[in-house]
Amino acid sequence: MKKILLLLVLLTMISCNSQGKRPLVGKTEYQQKLNSSYKDATTSPLKKKDLKNFKGLDFFPVDSSFIVIAKLNITVDAPIFKMATTTDRTPLYKEYGKLNFTIQGKGLELTIYQSQDDLEDEKYKDYLFVPFTDDTSGDESYGGGRYMDVMLYDINADGTVILNFNNTYNPYCAYNDKYSCPLTPRKNHLDIEVKAGIKVFEKH
Repeated sequence: MKKILLLLVLLTMISCNSQGKRPLVGKTEYQQKLNSSYKDATTSPLKKKDLKNFKGLDFFPVDSSFIVIAKLNITVDAPIFKMATTTDRTPLYKEYGKLNFTIQGKGLELTIYQSQDDLEDEKYKDYLFVPFTDDTSGDESYGGGRYMDVMLYDINADGTVILNFNNTYNPYCAYNDKYSCPLTPRKNHLDIEVKAGIKVFEKH
């Protein structure tokens, strides 16, 4: 009986240790999900050598001042265009509208885009795309800019939508040059330091 109890205790300890072996890294649920995806070899854009040493992505401290309410002004009859990328690939996009908001007392604007390919995909048909650079780009954040997603169903009837710059991510090209990534348009530069969200990736 004592041997059975001892065995059960050991099995419980092993089970607990295996469950707690790889805790999700990140200060927020968003960061934890992103780290989990990048840690998984089946979904990660990381090169093998970087994946081997991966401990978690670097983020700026979470800052509520970079969670803002933006006013969306939809662009009527916007033409479909070929967006430039880091390769010869030219995916089709359409300007969906302009986002106007204020950060640190400064009025700012970003153009928001809609991928025409995503409209054919049930999983991504509600996604809108916001690429941007800021005064940290090329230093603390990736030089090619960062991305943020806005969901169609999160846009309120009055045209307002919450932008959370803490929930930004890098193009896959920031991790692996085998990918083709949309280039951030020059007009989507924010003349401030957005010290929120994902930082530049330190490669090994």
